[in-house]
Amino acid sequence: MRFLCNEPQFRYSPHMDELRRRMLPITLDDLAERGWDQCDYVIVSGDAYVDHSSFGTAVIARVLESQGARVGIIAQPGWDSPDDMKRLGKPRYAFLVTSGAVDSMVAHYTASNKPRSDDPYAPTGKAGMRPNRAVITYTARIRQAYKGIPVIAGGIEASLRRLSHYDCWSDTIRRSLLLDAKLDLIVYGMGELQMKAIHNAFTSGGSLQHIPGTVYSVPLTSYQASSWDEQLLPDYQEVSRRDQSGMLVEHSRLAFARSVQLRLLHENPMKPVRLIEPHGDTWVVQNPPQRPLTTEELDEIYELPFTRRAHPVYHSSGGISALKEVQFSLTSTRGCYGSCTFCALRFHQGRIIQARSRESLLREARELIRDPHFKGYIHDVGGPTANFRTPACSKQTLPGAGPCPDRECLFPTSCPAVRDDHEQLLELLRSLRNLPGIKKVFIRSGIRFDHLMSASSDIRSRFLRELSEHHISGQLKVAPEHASDHALKAMGKPHIEVFDQFHREFRRAVQTAGKKQYLIPYLIAAHPGTTLADAAFLAEYLHHNQFIPDQVQEFYPTPGTVASCMYATGLDPRPGADFAPVHVPKGRERSLQRSLLHYHKPEHRRNVQEALRLAGRSDLIGKLLRRGNRSRLS
Repeated sequence: MRFLCNEPQFRYSPHMDELRRRMLPITLDDLAERGWDQCDYVIVSGDAYVDHSSFGTAVIARVLESQGARVGIIAQPGWDSPDDMKRLGKPRYAFLVTSGAVDSMVAHYTASNKPRSDDPYAPTGKAGMRPNRAVITYTARIRQAYKGIPVIAGGIEASLRRLSHYDCWSDTIRRSLLLDAKLDLIVYGMGELQMKAIHNAFTSGGSLQHIPGTVYSVPLTSYQASSWDEQLLPDYQEVSRRDQSGMLVEHSRLAFARSVQLRLLHENPMKPVRLIEPHGDTWVVQNPPQRPLTTEELDEIYELPFTRRAHPVYHSSGGISALKEVQFSLTSTRGCYGSCTFCALRFHQGRIIQARSRESLLREARELIRDPHFKGYIHDVGGPTANFRTPACSKQTLPGAGPCPDRECLFPTSCPAVRDDHEQLLELLRSLRNLPGIKKVFIRSGIRFDHLMSASSDIRSRFLRELSEHHISGQLKVAPEHASDHALKAMGKPHIEVFDQFHREFRRAVQTAGKKQYLIPYLIAAHPGTTLADAAFLAEYLHHNQFIPDQVQEFYPTPGTVASCMYATGLDPRPGADFAPVHVPKGRERSLQRSLLHYHKPEHRRNVQEALRLAGRSDLIGKLLRRGNRSRLS
């Protein structure tokens, strides 16, 4: 089924027609109504069209619109023919392609490689509205529809596959998506500054090959050096060689780990380095990361004229469920200086925190209050994590400095130079909750408890007290991820004692506030670096704390992360780790580790017994499998 507003069965109401006119065109009729004969850019997305600042397609479209460009949207096109790519005609400058908010393979398959039945970014919420490897497929259909038109890809799928990467679905090291999809350019990172520069290049006749935050390919014989420092990465052939059994040969495992380490060492926009990855006679060139946005630039982007609605064409199908979680939320920051190896945030949003001003957030909150559908509850104020409001330290935004290439801000312990920005967050939350028309302001994006625990005891006490009294709906998300030292080291997470101390202080704050509130810890099973003994230790820890977890994720080796490199190579690529061997749970061990974290479920009883015996912890069988009351961390 396709949801096109020019289908005969669809009729707009007057209210919906007004909303449609405020949104970007999706049909030729929309173009004609605007008096346009052609779009400058057509964005092809694997997501439904939602005009909200939490959706990348809408952000890029509105940014280009603010530059005077004419932009159209083709959302979730059919991919069995090029017909849908002709829906808006040929754009003047380029097609812009994205798989959507999620990598298309992640959108379709679980960590255990089972097909998903739902897709919150699609009408009706059912899976199947985008193809596997969407960027490759969409680009092929565009090439069939129009010869010679530039195609530029962005978004999470393109960003994290911009160089050679491990792909768990084919169990191979795949080459850059730029080559596989035959793209003209990849925009990596958040993309607003890149798209402004790209638009300027198209309108002025400039080059696309010198824009920070982009990737392009060039024949080896045609490569031209730039003013940036340059780093040659191992050749794709070197990092992807396999033996007859299909396993990466030892030399390739080390070469790929070394390639990932070089990327980690040169991800700093304040000390720019161009990376070059040979693919035979073709060089894939990654220009340095784009600089961080200023507060004023970020304010300007989030105050563009978003309608905060899904396109009315989806009205009859019940709307888009992904919007419901964020429609009345405020994005306050971008970036993350945490060091979680399983997370792709640092490679997409960067390590340097970018924050909106309090005044901008208050203006957006007042817009929410005027929305007839707003009930007085701001569902979230945050970003990747709520309690990062400033760059980690003063040197992170200095030209020639930036984040330390071989050190992490919070791992293994918090760096003494890390700023305490919790008071700034409290001031923002107080301002928001004191606005007339606001009943509650919640924090649902979670907090970094290790960052909070590095603050003074007075700050911690006041922060947790106000959090408990005003900003928790009953549950607070936190992410200890594991309890074993081996696991936490491989994950880039702090010692479990840091979480235990946070839990004690949270409990005291909740009791003082007289509230019934709980922690919802996220846990990961079968992460590289964890053994069955580590999983048994975590199960024992959970039992001792009388906690039965709901939020357990089996490790998912998604493209572009450090942990995925560990999974593919069995080596730790982080600077200073010296490519140390890492145990990689695979096959049945993955399900056994997962079962240990859900030891309370009857269907896991046999797996738990088997896992504990293999781990040499038969002493825990009686303790863990004894029937007990379910509880939560309070």
